[in-house]
Amino acid sequence: MLKDITLGQYFPGTTVAHKLDPRTKILLVVLYIVALFCAKSLVTYGLMALCLAVCVYISKVSIKALVRGLKPVLFIIIFTGILNLFFTPGDRYLVEWGFLHISDTGLRNAVFMVLRIMLLIMGTFLMTYTTSPISLTDGLERLLNGLKKLHVPVHELAMMMSIALRFIPTLIEETDKIMSAQKARGADFESGNLIQKAKALIPILVPLFISAFRRADELATAMECRCYHGGEGRTKLHVLQYQRRDYIALALGVLICAGVIVLRQFGL
Repeated sequence: MLKDITLGQYFPGTTVAHKLDPRTKILLVVLYIVALFCAKSLVTYGLMALCLAVCVYISKVSIKALVRGLKPVLFIIIFTGILNLFFTPGDRYLVEWGFLHISDTGLRNAVFMVLRIMLLIMGTFLMTYTTSPISLTDGLERLLNGLKKLHVPVHELAMMMSIALRFIPTLIEETDKIMSAQKARGADFESGNLIQKAKALIPILVPLFISAFRRADELATAMECRCYHGGEGRTKLHVLQYQRRDYIALALGVLICAGVIVLRQFGL
């Protein structure tokens, strides 16, 4: 299960999706999320699914990697779908069983909610798969650059977000190693009820926290040795510049988002 968590991983490539400016990809994800929350029919959800499929094809990212990223949140997706299915009132009930009932509105909301969560997660993961953590940091910093006038530590915030995202795969790998070592010593993480399984994870947390703090200390020491003292006065090795493809991608993103909003006004 831990190996299925792919958030924070970066798959190098030379496709158009990889070459897009990180600011463009962040803005496109924001537009994608807005469009998803504005979608309310099979037409608009189909449009969003088609957009995601085109982006996956362009980026050359394996669809298996995106589907594998859904496995850790599969319980949340199913639980959300069940809540919408059984506890949404409607004008016509399809199934009634005690206090549980399935209405036409509940069935519709459950399907759309599951689709929304799946498309949201896969679209967000696609950005991290095609953008390196360093590029994400630069993109976030440039997008939030105006907040510096309000004395907001934009560079430091972007750096912290990038480091946190970058170390997710590392901590997952470390957790997997600790669990394997504990199993070799006779630990059992599978049997028992939910409370017993939770208690069995306690021996994992202590070495994991120690390892995380040790890595944080090593990272801080390495940054100090390289004379890192925040973003003040720092220059960039690669200066971000918008290209023609970025303007085209942003224009398409705005058109799709606007199209979904217009379709919503017409009840589609």
